[in-house]
Amino acid sequence: MVHVREYVRANGTKVREHSRWAAGARREMSVLATIALVVVGFAGTTGSGSADGSGKQAPEPRSTVYPVKFADWDNPRPRPAPTVSYPIPWDQGR
Repeated sequence: MVHVREYVRANGTKVREHSRWAAGARREMSVLATIALVVVGFAGTTGSGSADGSGKQAPEPRSTVYPVKFADWDNPRPRPAPTVSYPIPWDQGR
């Protein structure tokens, strides 16, 4: 904040002592306040309960059993078949 002392303008108007924001400070404060509101908003959405208010808790973490295997781990996917069945002459002999 900038402190302005009492003064008299060129046209004779007396200006009382006051404080005012520095140049550009109002915009910077609004940006900071917006960022703070976004952070508080996102922080309020995370919690241990569910968002729908049903009161159900998140599942408890379990210990990991190694080696980790996924569904169909032992059944690999079939390889894609070629889209053409005729030979393509790549070497044109030029």
